[in-house]
Amino acid sequence: MKKALARLRKGYGKKLVSIHMWNAWLVLFLAVSGLLLVGGFWRELLGEGRVWLKWAHIAFGLVLLIPVIYYLLLAAKHWKRLKGKNSQKANVIFVLVLLIGWIASGIVLWQFRLAGPRAANTALFIHDLLTWVGLPVIIYHSITRVKWLKEPRKRSIVPETASEGEDRVAGGTQQPAAAQGPQPMYSRRGFIKAAVGAGLAITLGPTFVRWIGKSFQLPGAADYAASNANALLPDPVPLADSAPPIGGGAEGSFRVYTVTEIPAFDNSNWSFTIDGLVDKKFTWNWEEFVKLQREVQVSDFHCVTGWSVYKNTWEGLPLVKLLDMAGVQERAATVKFYSGDGVYTDSLTLAQARLKDVMVAVLHDGKPIPNQLGGPVRLVTPQMYAYKSVKWLNRIELIEEDHVGYWEQRGYDKDAWLPNAKRV
Repeated sequence: MKKALARLRKGYGKKLVSIHMWNAWLVLFLAVSGLLLVGGFWRELLGEGRVWLKWAHIAFGLVLLIPVIYYLLLAAKHWKRLKGKNSQKANVIFVLVLLIGWIASGIVLWQFRLAGPRAANTALFIHDLLTWVGLPVIIYHSITRVKWLKEPRKRSIVPETASEGEDRVAGGTQQPAAAQGPQPMYSRRGFIKAAVGAGLAITLGPTFVRWIGKSFQLPGAADYAASNANALLPDPVPLADSAPPIGGGAEGSFRVYTVTEIPAFDNSNWSFTIDGLVDKKFTWNWEEFVKLQREVQVSDFHCVTGWSVYKNTWEGLPLVKLLDMAGVQERAATVKFYSGDGVYTDSLTLAQARLKDVMVAVLHDGKPIPNQLGGPVRLVTPQMYAYKSVKWLNRIELIEEDHVGYWEQRGYDKDAWLPNAKRV
């Protein structure tokens, strides 16, 4: 009976070791790939590989369900072994909450088109928060639990049970420490101090503080405007609806994504052109461009990666008016947009380009659009995801053939409509 029980416990221990090992590797991959996906430098370097990495991140996130479900099947047995060990129970619950929270928020981000922008924005915040708080804890938990499960006598976090203590007593006399085998690497007190110190460093570190500030920042673009590297004169004079912004100021914070280094412009190196299959080609310098009659609109801005900035007050030229000024020829079928970075392009059909809220924007919340957010001029497509809203826009070309944009070439959907887009 004792041998059978020992074999049962040994098999159970092996299962827990396997769960923790797989969990550690999966979380490590998800952490590294997640950092690569959000980093601006890596977005530029990875190029098309970023799309493959994104799908690998999603796939591994779904695979993470396997060890979680596997553990839940063993949870009843494990919970019995933790009887009276409240700190260990709390640790298990904490890790499960982290894993389930990551998986649930990740699924919402994966299915962002079905979930909608507000749900995706909330899920992204939760996903980021759990990462900042839980990633070091869960990796440490997985690694140390594997060592503990393999060598119970060396475990440092979990106190020995009465039966284990009895095993170390010979003839009614406890063996000396030297004969009890290697001592714990960390004492309980040392571990608590290290955990608290690491937790404070992580959760109160400058990067985390910046992330918290951006997550709750109102208005969203103030810090970018202060560091605007563009030097174009004169500044456009905002219309009355822009200053103060009729939208009340943007709610949320822009995340700066770019596939190249962020360019900066001045009067000597900036111009705006509309050409191709048009009756009249136009090229404006900055002084001429800011004299064109602008309009104001309030709209939300949604990134395909899950974040949103709400109630933006944009001031600029409706794209349809620019097209009418140039005169679109009958052969034209596509409007192609060029970024001033010399790399990025995208396109709209003529029907999409004539949507009344598609705008060539010059001001955001009554201020010049900073170069970090795509200024001095960027496209705004409120009913589509933001990879259609070309930054540093400096040329519009009417063409006869179709055009596949930068990210569409790399796996993004050519159909960038938001869920429930009005398309009017």
